[in-house]
Amino acid sequence: MHQILNSRAKTTNERVQRSRANYSKVQTSTYISSHNSQLKPNNTALMTTPESTHRQPFHKFFDSWLSELHTNLEQLVSAANHHHDDDNTEDDSDSYWLIDKAIEHYEEYYKSKSDGAKEDVLSMFMPPWLSTLEDSFLWVGGWRPTTAVQLLHSKSGIQIEARLADLVPRLNFRDLGDLTSNQMNQINELHKKTIREEREITEKMAKLQQSAADTPMVYLSNMESEMIRKNEDDGRRDIDQMVESELDGKNDKLVEILHMADDLRMETLKSVVEILTPLQALYFLIAAAELHLRLHEWGRNRDPA
Repeated sequence: MHQILNSRAKTTNERVQRSRANYSKVQTSTYISSHNSQLKPNNTALMTTPESTHRQPFHKFFDSWLSELHTNLEQLVSAANHHHDDDNTEDDSDSYWLIDKAIEHYEEYYKSKSDGAKEDVLSMFMPPWLSTLEDSFLWVGGWRPTTAVQLLHSKSGIQIEARLADLVPRLNFRDLGDLTSNQMNQINELHKKTIREEREITEKMAKLQQSAADTPMVYLSNMESEMIRKNEDDGRRDIDQMVESELDGKNDKLVEILHMADDLRMETLKSVVEILTPLQALYFLIAAAELHLRLHEWGRNRDPA
C-alpha cells in the first residue's frame, strides 16, 4: 500500500512540475490567434468589451457577464471530460487557453465593477442585481477571498470520496483529489496570507463605519436638526454643502476599500490557479462557476416576485 501511495505521489509531482514548465512556455496571445475557432463562443452578442461596459449600467453588464460565465462553464466541463476520457492526453494547450479565458472573464468583471463604483459605489455594497441570498454572503461588496481556498478544499474532498466508490480504482486521477504535499503547503500559506489581508481590509471598513458618528457628522446632524426645529432656512445652503463635502470624503473611502477587497479577490483566485496543474485548475474553475451560477439562481427563486 505504501508503495502504491508513494508511486502515485511521485507521478503527480512529476505532472505538476511538467505542467508548470510547459505553462511558462505558452504565450496566451499567440495561442489564441491560432486556436481552433470551435472553442470560441458562437454567440458574439454575449461577448463584452471594455468599451461597451462604459456605455451600460453595471446591472446590464452583469446579466451579459453571467451568460458568458455559463458559456465558459460548458467549455471548461467539455475540456475536463476530454481529459478524463483520455487519460493519456499530455497536450494541455486547450486547457491553458480556457484557463486564461476564464481568468480574463473575472478580470473584466472587476474592471467594470471598478468603473461602476466611481459613479455609484453604494450600489456595489447593496447590489440590486443580486438576490437577498447572495447579499447575505457578501463581504465588502463581494465574496470573501478565503472562500476560494474553502472551495478548493471542498471540491478536493468530494473528488476523493468519489474515487473511493469507484469499482475499478485508478492509480492517478490527476484531479483535485491528487493534490501533492507541496501543493497543500502552498495552499495553506496562501490561506494564512489571505486571512491577514482580509483582516486589514475588515479593520479599515470598521473604522469607516465608525466614522458615521465622528465629530463632523454629529456636529452637522445637530446643526441641521436645530434648524429644522426652529424652522430656519438661513444658512441651510452652507450646511448642505458641508454635509455633501463630508459624505463625499466617506464615499471616496468606500471606493478605496472596495478596490482593495476586489484586488484581493482577484489575486487569491489567480494564486489558487497558479498552484494547480492545468487539469486541476479546470476542475476548480468549474466548481467556482457552478457555485456562482447556482447561488444566483437559488436566491432568485427564493426572492418574492
